[in-house]
Amino acid sequence: MYIQNMGGCPMATAMTSIRLDTHLADEAAQILGVKSRTEAVHVALREIVALKKFKNLMSKHAGKLTFEGLGE
Repeated sequence: MYIQNMGGCPMATAMTSIRLDTHLADEAAQILGVKSRTEAVHVALREIVALKKFKNLMSKHAGKLTFEGLGE
């Protein structure tokens, strides 16, 4: 494991080997606007973690949120 500077933020990283659908990884990189498959994987992982956290938060608080100031 080593510390790498990714986008201005230090991040602990480790070298690993995974099998990727290269066409899918290249398409993801293009859609995400990144230059490498590694960056595409990092961005995609961050996105899915954020999405799952958001969905869990919404499920936990579904129907319990109130908004003040609307209709004034």
